[in-house]
Amino acid sequence: MNEQNVVICQDLNADLQGLLASLDYDKLFILTDTNTLRECYPRVKDVPALQGAPVITVEANDLHKNIESLASIWAQLSNGGATRHSLLVNLGGGMVTDMGGFAGASFKRGIRTVNIPTTLMASVDAAVGGKTGINFNGLKNEIGAFYPPLRVFIDCEFLRTLDRDNILSGYAEMIKHGLISSMEVYTPVMLYDIDTMNYGYLNRLVAQSVAVKEDIVAQDPKEKGIRKALNFGHTVGHAYESLSFRKGRPLLHGHAVAAGIVSELYLSHKHCDFPMEKLSQVVYYIKEYYPPFAFDCEDYETLYELMRHDKKNEGDAINFTLLGQIGDVRLNQQLKKEEILASLDFYRESFGV
Repeated sequence: MNEQNVVICQDLNADLQGLLASLDYDKLFILTDTNTLRECYPRVKDVPALQGAPVITVEANDLHKNIESLASIWAQLSNGGATRHSLLVNLGGGMVTDMGGFAGASFKRGIRTVNIPTTLMASVDAAVGGKTGINFNGLKNEIGAFYPPLRVFIDCEFLRTLDRDNILSGYAEMIKHGLISSMEVYTPVMLYDIDTMNYGYLNRLVAQSVAVKEDIVAQDPKEKGIRKALNFGHTVGHAYESLSFRKGRPLLHGHAVAAGIVSELYLSHKHCDFPMEKLSQVVYYIKEYYPPFAFDCEDYETLYELMRHDKKNEGDAINFTLLGQIGDVRLNQQLKKEEILASLDFYRESFGV
């Protein structure tokens, strides 16, 4: 597929109509979850090209990003007469764009998709970059494919529908983008007061954050090299997220990533001499806004085993992306088990859990 085209919209409906009017397809389907059907679909339902399009709806939240929901999407596409020349518009957060993207990649061996992210997380991360997938066997995004959408339309007006926790979830990815790119990106992200919610300024930060990811993905679409920079915070973060589901108190993805950033910045400090001043600054910011994730030393072996199942690993070694400085990315860092477990200690001590 062609490299995706990300559009920061001034007029979503006009932009969407312009694209759809220019495409040749036989049928169009819209994928939502139960939340975006209620909160977001009304904003686009009057677009002329969407008139009469079947709406496929799945249950909201990451618990439903599974093979059963995916099979339901396949079934509704099949029963609705979708062909290889059909189009699937994914309207929702990261769960919808991940799963809808994978449905598009796999149905009839591939139909075109368009993403309209409706959360901050999806706007700056999940909907951009072409990674698609579902959770499987208790593991995050275990099954999936690289399958870039035809277009991504980002309209920050959708962010007004989000609660604080979901804003925070997406913002963790923006913190990550700042850390892996430059002081010019990092500084305004770390100065933003989430509690005031200046949406105009947030829009500018979103555009800046998306540009960081777009640039990296353009250099390395299939994650052979520099795209691994985007995994910073995620090796430990995904383990925290998976553990939270097992404990029955699931973390939003970005909250788990924020916790993972704390642990992996500690590893960066110990292994790559990342400055303690910057480490302390980020830990202070995350403590200010993000609730702590409580776990104890009895969970350490489970967390370590979850990291061993991470998709980025090679053989039995756990691969980390670490930092030597803001923007100084160190790929494929392999650490001893005791070093990794010490990063869990650091998180618990920093957050008092």
